[in-house]
Amino acid sequence: MKRIGIVVAMQAEARCIARQHFQLYQPIAVRDKLIVTLCGMGAQAAWRAAAELVDQHGVVALISFGVAGALDARLHSGDLVVPISVINEQVYATNGSLRANLVRRLSGDVNVIDSPLAGSEQVLTSEQEKLALAIRTGACAVDMESGAIATVAVDRNIPFIAVRAITDPVQYSPPAVLLGALHVDGRVKPLSLLVLLIRRQVHLTELLRLGGGMRAASATLKTAIRQIETLLD
Repeated sequence: MKRIGIVVAMQAEARCIARQHFQLYQPIAVRDKLIVTLCGMGAQAAWRAAAELVDQHGVVALISFGVAGALDARLHSGDLVVPISVINEQVYATNGSLRANLVRRLSGDVNVIDSPLAGSEQVLTSEQEKLALAIRTGACAVDMESGAIATVAVDRNIPFIAVRAITDPVQYSPPAVLLGALHVDGRVKPLSLLVLLIRRQVHLTELLRLGGGMRAASATLKTAIRQIETLLD
């Protein structure tokens, strides 16, 4: 059976595909034509997960699926980026046929943007960092994993697309200190977060804003996954 391999970095992204707990690097067949791997945040983890999906599970295409930060002020939480290319150390074109097919199926359901997506080695935590990357690359959004997944697809000569919903607009970013309160798969460390709140290093209003952005992005990803599973029809 032909299957599409989907790589996600965080549990919250995986739950947009299936309501179950994913273990790192343990692929799960979801529905008939999708196999999903949770890799944790970062390019190296994403490369490993994508390579295993191709080499050990024989997937015929790869999708980088999850959330992204906006680099363009016109993008809002919940917008969907299905880019024509991913810009990392070099430019990787995404598969035109898969991309066009998905965008057509999503037409009218969500706001889809096809501008390039940039890669970053770390989470960008300020508007200045985002704008600098936008100027340097011309990209509309940023994530940490898509570039690595694209390299695997190119090396194995299989189609690749990225499907990324915007969480944080360009004017707002997660505080850098908050990253220390997260596990590698994006789950919160409750005690660490409580300490940040008590010390007022993170404020409740910031968490509420982040939560709202994630809810908007998750709703979009749930809409997208219903169409992704039909791409091999």
